[in-house]
Amino acid sequence: MEFVTIFLALIISYAFLQTIFSIFRHTKPNNLPPGPTPLPIIGNLHLLGDQPHQSLAKLAKIHGPIMFLKLGQITTLVISSSTAAKEVLKNQDLTFSSRHIPNALTAHNHSQHSVVWLPVANKWRALRKILNSNIFSGNSLDANQHLRSQKVKELIAYCRKASQSGDSVDIGRAAFRTSMNLLSNTMFSKDLADPYEDSGKEFKELVGNMMVEAGKPNLVDFFPILRKIDPQGIRKRLTQYFGNIFDIFEVLIKERVEMGRFERDDMLDMCLKIISQEKPDEFNHADIKHMFMDLFGAGTDTTSNTLEWAMAEVLCNPHTLVKVKEEFEEVIGRGNIVQESDISKLPYLCCIVKETLRIHPPVPFLIPRKINTEVNLNGYTVPKNTQVLVNVWAIGLDPNIWEDSLKFKPERFLASGVDVRGKDFELIPFGAGRRICPGLPLANRVLLVMLGSLLNTFDWNLESEIQTDSLDLKEKFGLTLQKADPLCVIPVPLK
Repeated sequence: MEFVTIFLALIISYAFLQTIFSIFRHTKPNNLPPGPTPLPIIGNLHLLGDQPHQSLAKLAKIHGPIMFLKLGQITTLVISSSTAAKEVLKNQDLTFSSRHIPNALTAHNHSQHSVVWLPVANKWRALRKILNSNIFSGNSLDANQHLRSQKVKELIAYCRKASQSGDSVDIGRAAFRTSMNLLSNTMFSKDLADPYEDSGKEFKELVGNMMVEAGKPNLVDFFPILRKIDPQGIRKRLTQYFGNIFDIFEVLIKERVEMGRFERDDMLDMCLKIISQEKPDEFNHADIKHMFMDLFGAGTDTTSNTLEWAMAEVLCNPHTLVKVKEEFEEVIGRGNIVQESDISKLPYLCCIVKETLRIHPPVPFLIPRKINTEVNLNGYTVPKNTQVLVNVWAIGLDPNIWEDSLKFKPERFLASGVDVRGKDFELIPFGAGRRICPGLPLANRVLLVMLGSLLNTFDWNLESEIQTDSLDLKEKFGLTLQKADPLCVIPVPLK
């Protein structure tokens, strides 16, 4: 215990000296954006609390939608309005396109291969082109639609088994398994998690552990001087998880290469065909593994959390449930599984997903950006190397944009052209500009098909002693915005 106390005292002393030296080394711009006064050493860290997206939204009401903070040693700009977001993500997109890289994501040099973290340069452009033109294009997604359809059928079969025994379904966990297998079948034409058993397989546990570690607050991200020490061991554990996942990918890649032919037309086939046509230094097996890591990291938690939020909100709003069931009955027939080809004919279902993404964005802050040179933003001077956080959660609940912003009202989108594709800055859960999430086309299909199928094939009852008007909708902040209490509901066969 005494050693820990001495160790922490040394860290604090070192951080204090570094802070003092930085004050003398750097001259602050005269026209910084407004923000709360920072304390010595910790800056404004004490203001974040356990729900930083909510805390910073409240501070923005005091200091404005362009707000400047000091989080430990890191200068930080917080954007909290659609107008300011448009300036950053569209008008000055290139200037704000670099990434502030969390220390944990340097494990296995992931940030040097990942399209999420690479700077906007030749390597990044090559990877984005592969994703947009070969993997997430409409033709590519249509080609392996049948693989995803089978996974949705398995989800419904799992729920049907629960309904026969009267057991509840943990929607988040079931959706996580299904999302993982939807992705693994799109990538490898095979399951990497057990579709029926809750225990899952090794890969499911690895991805789950990876997401937990990546979502933990890391002292190193606020005090970079600690990066060699890695005091919380987050980077060390992620290095282990990444390595184990890469080993699984390597086996799958080796098996496919040894087959000597690419006939499955899944993502792995496409990537291997590209490698055979491109120069190895432009795209290679390491890039494939890091790309697949990105896709699993971005496409599992985000999808399962959004589905869980959507189910919870629909069950809390019976009139919404009645209305969407009427749409199903009219368009595809009561009790049928929703197909991807049905999506364009189900506008109210689409509105439910948009409204869920507005109130419960998968990632409350867009992935952090960074500016590499001093920038003028709406008359303010923003220093070089400042981290930029776009508070999507605050924008989605802005009462100046959204009437009854706290209420779940899918109808608001029926007569509105607002979409989630990065053109309407009032609703940017997937980001916008150069850095918009490339997996948006797949995520949109998966969410709508899974949610629609669950709602149309069963009625749903909450567990005993829980009423819809008392269903807890509290949030748990992490890498993604989770529901604090899991949604466990009982599927009831349609009468």
